[in-house]
Amino acid sequence: MALVLAPASVIAEEEPANTPGTLRAAIVDMQARYGERYPKAEVFLERLERPENQSGAGFETLQREALVASPAVGGQPILFAGRAQYHFEHHNTETMFQTGEIAAGYYRPGGALKSFDAVTGDVRVVFDPGSQGCVRDPDIRPDGRRIVFSMRRNKNDNYHIYEIAPDGSKLRQLTTAPGVFDIDPAYLPGGGIVFTSSREPKYCGCNRHIMGNLFGMEADGANIHQLGKSTLFEGHSAVMPDGRVLYDRWEYVDRNFGDAQGLWTMNPDGTNHAVFWGNHTSSPGGVIDARIIPGSGLCACIFTSCHDHPWGALAIIDRNRAVDGPSSVLRTWPQKAINLVDRAGIDGFKRINPKYEDPWPLSETSFLVSRQVTPGNEPMGIFLVDTFGNEILLHAETPGCFDPMPLGPRRTAASRPVARNYENGPGTFYVTDVRIGTHMEGVGKDEVRFLRVVESPEKRAWTKSAWGGQGQQAPAMNWHNFENKRILGTVPVEKDGSAYFEVPSDRFVFFQLLDKDGMMVQSMRSGTIIQSGEQQGCTGCHENRTESVPLSGGMPLAMRRQPSTLAGWHGGQRLFSYQREIQPIFDRHCVSCHDFGKAAGKVLNLAGDRTIVFNASYIDLWSLGYLSCIGGGPAQIQPARSWGSHRSKLAAVLREGHPDHGGVKLSGKELESILTWIDLNAPYYPTYESAYDGNTAGRSPLTVQEERELSGLTKTKFVVNHGPNQRAQVSFARPELSPCLGGLRKGSADYQKALAIIVNGAKRLEKTPRCDMDGFMPAETDGKRLEKYARRQEIEAANRRAIRDRRKVYDRDFCR
Repeated sequence: MALVLAPASVIAEEEPANTPGTLRAAIVDMQARYGERYPKAEVFLERLERPENQSGAGFETLQREALVASPAVGGQPILFAGRAQYHFEHHNTETMFQTGEIAAGYYRPGGALKSFDAVTGDVRVVFDPGSQGCVRDPDIRPDGRRIVFSMRRNKNDNYHIYEIAPDGSKLRQLTTAPGVFDIDPAYLPGGGIVFTSSREPKYCGCNRHIMGNLFGMEADGANIHQLGKSTLFEGHSAVMPDGRVLYDRWEYVDRNFGDAQGLWTMNPDGTNHAVFWGNHTSSPGGVIDARIIPGSGLCACIFTSCHDHPWGALAIIDRNRAVDGPSSVLRTWPQKAINLVDRAGIDGFKRINPKYEDPWPLSETSFLVSRQVTPGNEPMGIFLVDTFGNEILLHAETPGCFDPMPLGPRRTAASRPVARNYENGPGTFYVTDVRIGTHMEGVGKDEVRFLRVVESPEKRAWTKSAWGGQGQQAPAMNWHNFENKRILGTVPVEKDGSAYFEVPSDRFVFFQLLDKDGMMVQSMRSGTIIQSGEQQGCTGCHENRTESVPLSGGMPLAMRRQPSTLAGWHGGQRLFSYQREIQPIFDRHCVSCHDFGKAAGKVLNLAGDRTIVFNASYIDLWSLGYLSCIGGGPAQIQPARSWGSHRSKLAAVLREGHPDHGGVKLSGKELESILTWIDLNAPYYPTYESAYDGNTAGRSPLTVQEERELSGLTKTKFVVNHGPNQRAQVSFARPELSPCLGGLRKGSADYQKALAIIVNGAKRLEKTPRCDMDGFMPAETDGKRLEKYARRQEIEAANRRAIRDRRKVYDRDFCR
């Protein structure tokens, strides 16, 4: 293969491009690759030797003629979407601007489905929706006879999936569901279509934007059903030669929001979701638009930034070298972009110039790609690039050109059997040996005794105001990370390290390894799902996916029995609430000393009094360093026992029995509860829904104006974002003990005004409890979002019943 490699240990410099040498190499490559289908190779080489063709206009004319003569380029029209670049809004996934959502006003109309002839330059309109519409995301059926694409008719419409013949005839609409978007369709080997949709409404964990998951449907739009379940976004699907779907996923569990977008694969039925590349690479902030290069296992993709358009550097990766980091990056365009891999932060690829988008590999050596026509300016044209250093503009027009691909037949991918049953029952996971894998150094042979299964549910609501955690939590959920948690259960790990267990389908789950004391040894900081009836397994925890696996001594012990079932935690499966699960323990054993106004409370306040956002004990434990939790941690996998209960000061004190305070001794259940809470990354709120969606962090019973007035009266800054050495300043349970009042003279006018504000907040909480209290009810806006979610789940269930019953139902059957 004629790839130019740039090892990660070498700082890449820009190599000369568009020279006689690069053109000669390309001609020789095409001569060997296409043979008689590239008949003028010798003529081109002879012309290249002439002095007048060595530079300037002569060279440019010959270069274009020789490169376009490739059967992959000039042998058929090039399809593309003619439209403007998406308006920038928050993140590279936010391009849909769904009606009724936060960024709806950024929709840019104007965009048609077109094709051009690279030889003659002739352009043909396949379909134009009119000045208020927009076409995007085309894909061509392998037989070349149909084109599937996403289209929006106007700003009041949302993107839906359509299909059309290459000559512009036989247009039909495949999806029609109101109030959702459908984008990024791709033909599946069996004739179905995979696409991204907001049909399970969920929101960005670190902001407020609508997200999307992968869905599938039959060729005529029937029986739409969910394939992916990650908590944020799944998109840019492409079918691999072996029939799997390659897609980019944005999700995070206990990690930074900005570097949690890598490449994943799944089977067309939504089974066996697995990491492909980049899940633990800190930069680029996003790896998107991936396609397997024909004739190789290599992958072309775009290295982008977290907060940018969906563009960046064009890259080739070899995941057989590694599934993360620069050692598997073979080449980038621009070449210097390779120096930014794992070195530049979540938005480091913003500095790339020019920027690329929508690569389409033609062979191991040449690619179509959308690229800035003029570096630094937004309009995009269609370029032909190759690994030899040639890069030429094939077509450009206003306002821009995207999604280039040859308009003709291509090889059909392999079909894969269906491995799910659509019964909405459980699936089963197995682990051959939890001790096999990276980042398990120092873990003893028999140390891991249990495996805990934890669900990280999706965010179904958002608030205007945010908590300044690691990114914007809107509403506040935890001190530093974004997720709520639900323990589904704990299962045994056998003596040989194996585990075998059932997990409910359609849950986004992660696993934690526990020792004999129930303390976390290692935690999975990403998520997976299981489909109903699916069996999914792995060799170990964080196993090296590019190395051979040690031979076992036969059938793992866990697989010789029935799978373990999940019985929840302390009585059931429920969302974890700090106030319900943890605070009562401190109330029983600690608050008699560690309270407002007491000496021990000045060192560490463990009172449960609710404050502006959380409660007093939660703020002190986090901000004063009693917890060693990962929070919204780094992208890289962490060593075993590097955070959690094994490293936390609070856990050490409680396990010792707190001898300085008369030997405070917790019961086994109480100690296990606190250790579990720490190992879950010390969450606070159980739900994203809010009772006070317009107030600070969506949690404060005080209005913004009341907080300002209280701060002005008391000369106090309240805890409204994470950070060290902060203390609770307000007690709604006992307003007169609020530390913010300490600087005011009791009985003074300012004291009375300040106290009255806090008392009013306490009364509001009593009347309208927030979600760390009994009696909580979501605000009206959140209630409507939950109603929409429930309706969409009803439709999903009906579609699955139709699949089981071998019937067909369509979007139109659910319109009301």
